[in-house]
Amino acid sequence: MASTKDVYAAHKKEYGENPKVVISTPGRFHLMGEHSCWFFKDKTLSMAVNIPVYVAVSPREDSVLRFHFVQLKEKKKSDVATLKFKKEDRWSNIIKAVVYGFIASGFELKGMDFTVWSEILPSAGFGITSAIKAGAALAIKKVQKITCDDSSLLQVLDRANRLFLKTRNLIADNFAALYSEPGSMILTDYAKQTYENIPFDFTGHKILLTDARVPRASIWNEEEIREPEHALLLGDLKERKKGIPGGWLYDENPTLVNETLSVVSEDMRQKLLYIIYEHGLILDAIDGIKKGKFSKFARAVNTSHKLLQENYKLSCPEIDWILKRVWELEPNLVDIREPVTCGRITGKGFGRCLYAIVRDSDEEIYRKKLSEYSRIFGFEAETFEVKPSKGAHQVRL
Repeated sequence: MASTKDVYAAHKKEYGENPKVVISTPGRFHLMGEHSCWFFKDKTLSMAVNIPVYVAVSPREDSVLRFHFVQLKEKKKSDVATLKFKKEDRWSNIIKAVVYGFIASGFELKGMDFTVWSEILPSAGFGITSAIKAGAALAIKKVQKITCDDSSLLQVLDRANRLFLKTRNLIADNFAALYSEPGSMILTDYAKQTYENIPFDFTGHKILLTDARVPRASIWNEEEIREPEHALLLGDLKERKKGIPGGWLYDENPTLVNETLSVVSEDMRQKLLYIIYEHGLILDAIDGIKKGKFSKFARAVNTSHKLLQENYKLSCPEIDWILKRVWELEPNLVDIREPVTCGRITGKGFGRCLYAIVRDSDEEIYRKKLSEYSRIFGFEAETFEVKPSKGAHQVRL
């Protein structure tokens, strides 16, 4: 893992001077709620982790922008006055987008020299692209001595994503990258556009991220579910409820739910049911975290994966095989109402990524099972032990 000294040295070697600002931003994975919850104004539970991305910046007196990605051994160049998205620029488009976001927000910028240091590449997923954006935004703000509040900085990222990169601006990604606290998970409420850090302290457990190395493939087009009529159908099933995060629940009356969803195909009904169930599971997971009840949290996570597998059709045999080995770590397989382990597929990850939270004493067994996985499926899985980490912040020598 890189040190701050390594990043300073790489920047000085490339540009002949130390960077003015170096920002460290954590990697991230979503535990639950990442699928379409932004569309249905629901919630996402995420964790920033100790796999840092560094963005180092020096100011220039002209309008030139220079970019250097150390691990890729690539260099790019642009200009503040002539920013253009170029397919061949790949990772540097991410930083150009942030520069554009500041300009589109009414701020004047001069040129800058950038160094990016990340031992996991943007193409892998795992929140690395979001980390570069957030790190670049904070670094530019400091280097250019821009006065703006959090709301304005989030607006910069919104414009970077929507207007320059032509992608969705997912606030859960931004919140996790910028505002996560050490030892906590972060809950994003898309309806209220707010976040909450929730301390996550289950002593005796380890959080393991596994890259199953399965070739990435689209099982089905998730855009199918993101239709206004589907949002209206689920909106009819919402009811206000005091004392819970977000202040609402889906109606649990099966007759009403089935009647409401009877106008869509069976395949879509199953996917919409997943969205409904996931909402309740996130609330259960939060309650388990806040009350220190690992078993309640773990049940929610495990059930979420099974619903992704059965209702949402978003898993694969390789991931399911690994997670079955996780669940077999339970000391009492006959009665697992109080699970001590949990795991789930997460987002795009490295291609096909999963997280497992296991007891300290089970880590070695889990890693041995991954060796067996490699022999069976032919993919060399890679596992990282991670911890909840701090959001984007400045680091110094």
